[in-house]
Amino acid sequence: MTHPVYRKIVVKVGTNVITGRDGKLDPDILDSLTAQIAALAAQCVEVILVSSGAVGAGRGIVTLAGNLTPVETRQVLAATGQIRLINAYSDRFEKHGMLSAQILVTKGDFRDRQHYLNMRTCFMALLHQKIVPIVNENDAVAVTELMFTDNDELSGLIASMMQVDAHIILSNVDGLFDLSGDTKRVIGEIDPSSRNFSQYIRPGKSEFGRGGMLTKCNIAHKLSRLGITVHIANGTIPGILQSIVNGDPVGTRFLPQKSKHGIKRWIANSEGLEKGAVVINDGAIAALTDHDHASSLLPVGITGVEGTFSKGDVIRVCSENGTVIGYGMATCSDEKARATLGQKGHKPVIHYDYLYIVP
Repeated sequence: MTHPVYRKIVVKVGTNVITGRDGKLDPDILDSLTAQIAALAAQCVEVILVSSGAVGAGRGIVTLAGNLTPVETRQVLAATGQIRLINAYSDRFEKHGMLSAQILVTKGDFRDRQHYLNMRTCFMALLHQKIVPIVNENDAVAVTELMFTDNDELSGLIASMMQVDAHIILSNVDGLFDLSGDTKRVIGEIDPSSRNFSQYIRPGKSEFGRGGMLTKCNIAHKLSRLGITVHIANGTIPGILQSIVNGDPVGTRFLPQKSKHGIKRWIANSEGLEKGAVVINDGAIAALTDHDHASSLLPVGITGVEGTFSKGDVIRVCSENGTVIGYGMATCSDEKARATLGQKGHKPVIHYDYLYIVP
């Protein structure tokens, strides 16, 4: 038997993988995916499943009446479809002698460090008990600022939080295609230094989902820089999870850089969750972006403070023209940062160990 190359993975399943064009759940695909996860569990591979499909499943069972707003429509479909979705998974896992658990989250759940750690403890306890966590965005209450870009973003946050070996994104396409030549081919591997993915991607998104390939690539690139291998592959291919975990060359693999420690991973994924911001001058930018020397952000390099934040909150670091330089954990409140703004001889506002520079 082939030994798995990964021991802990996040598997993200897109809406178009598990539903047909009519929005109804595809029982054959669900049978295949749960059987594959059960087989991986038998090989002692821990799997966290992030599954879209609640809204799509709701479309398959609900006939909407009246003039609902788009937000209300999404809430109704998600609230009804989530029951159908989780039961479909639960019933199938039980046939393999496995238990599953439902976890619904919003983007706000990742904002507070203590809440973040509480979530991680829950996931760790479920995996320790050999229970498969099934995660989805809480679409019934997640609107506007509480919404993830899509479940690709959510699964990426969980992969980072749980420090998994690999993040597997299952779509209904074979991977990332090179469209630069006369013939279309799947790109097997992508180095962490790659940046311009738009040249390989046609505009558009999935029929029922919110995401698209460019979102997947940007999230995969960020995770690879944090030390996590990412695969994008076709979830409708039989045995695709076994192929990936066994190390077979399928789909597109984003190669990882050296792994970063846990708190820096949390900070790196804090875009949109920050409590405030500091504006820094050119000298501070040069110091922070110098890869040969580790530098903390000192008050002398700060020219402005925005918003309200406390010690321990994640804040944004910007240039004077508004470009985001990075994110970091504040060592003081916004009041203290304002009081020491531009002055020498004070402690860092963000220590290097808690600072993430945007590539």
